[in-house]
Amino acid sequence: MNLHDLPPLDDRSTTARSLARVGGDKRVWPSLWREAADRYRGAGRFALHFARGKLRHDPVFRALLAQGDIAPGARVLDIGCGQGLLASVLAACDACNARGGWPAEWPPAPTGTHYRGIELMARDVERAATALHGLPRSPRVQRGDMRSTSFGVCDLVVILDVLHYVTIPQQDDVLARVHAALAPGGRLLLRVGDADAGWRHALTRWIDLAVTIGRGQAAPPVASRTLAQWTVALQGLGFTLRVRPMHQGTPFANLLLVCAKAQPAEPSR
Repeated sequence: MNLHDLPPLDDRSTTARSLARVGGDKRVWPSLWREAADRYRGAGRFALHFARGKLRHDPVFRALLAQGDIAPGARVLDIGCGQGLLASVLAACDACNARGGWPAEWPPAPTGTHYRGIELMARDVERAATALHGLPRSPRVQRGDMRSTSFGVCDLVVILDVLHYVTIPQQDDVLARVHAALAPGGRLLLRVGDADAGWRHALTRWIDLAVTIGRGQAAPPVASRTLAQWTVALQGLGFTLRVRPMHQGTPFANLLLVCAKAQPAEPSR
């Protein structure tokens, strides 16, 4: 992977250009998410319907592609990955690019990635194993707890909507271990709720709790932070970051924190 393939973190794109990127070819994204979701047909009725609903309505997957957040060839670690939807999306991107259908207005397709997921729930790990079996480069989801499972070495870490399930000290420990696992110039894509967002944040927490209970899981404690608190914690580890709203089309208070680990300084001549 060439980390220079990623757009610079301080890129000041115009509003029109950003909207064009996120919009992309309206025919391509529906094709991508359907192809990714259909891979779950053999994993059971719940897995298929969850994949369809999540990929169709959650803006984050499309945004990661449209903004070029995943570089070709990246070693991707997806923490709290559920049934491995991101791995299925990446496989669909490979196929789309091979057909010559990748949107010209999007950054290069994230082809050739190497995916590893960590997931606590055994049922989701089983669904992922069924759906992802036989894909190129053998993406895998392992059962593990983000508080103790080794992260290895990676170029990109994705953590979407799961870090708030552990305490603040445990969050800080996970983030420190993520920073250590990332190669120089690597990135963390962290979606969180903003505790300063009033009723939107309260609604986010309520729905999160309802979904958790509805899936037959015990309701975990939730430890939220404000955007200012997230910023202090991440910058304290040495990350530089950019903040993107990531709740388009929903009533939630979600933010995507795009965090970069510094490249080593070039030796002076």
